Amino acid sequence: MIEATSCGGVVIFRGKILLLYKNYRNKYEGWVLPKGTVEDGEEYKETAIREVKEESGADASIIKYVGKSQYSFNAQNDTVLKNVHWYLMMADSYYSKPQREEYFVDSGYYKYHEAYHLLKFINEKQILEKAYMEYLDLKKSNLWGNKKYF
Repeated sequence: MIEATSCGGVVIFRGKILLLYKNYRNKYEGWVLPKGTVEDGEEYKETAIREVKEESGADASIIKYVGKSQYSFNAQNDTVLKNVHWYLMMADSYYSKPQREEYFVDSGYYKYHEAYHLLKFINEKQILEKAYMEYLDLKKSNLWGNKKYF
């Protein structure tokens, strides 16, 4: 078994969530949250910011750590156990441009209930739910968008 670590973001701008649509040779298709592999010497927060930027073109800042998801998949002759660390992030606009090299063919910001139903994986739905509750709490306390608190 191979262990791998990725980091990603639940990116929100004006209450809407950033999703990416991946289509890899018509084998792997669906809406996902931006995430990617930690590079040598990189901190998890740096990975999350870099991967969001690379995969979606969005400029986003980390608000807080949301949690970890875990899943496994088969690759060549081994099983990969993937740990993904997730952050609640705030974008500075609705801008997004899917990274074609990673087989992302569409991207956009969606209302919570739309994003929840569009997401392909249950673990990402669970992270979205947790992150969005954090977002609502911060908004209710007038802390969302006020960077001095983070």
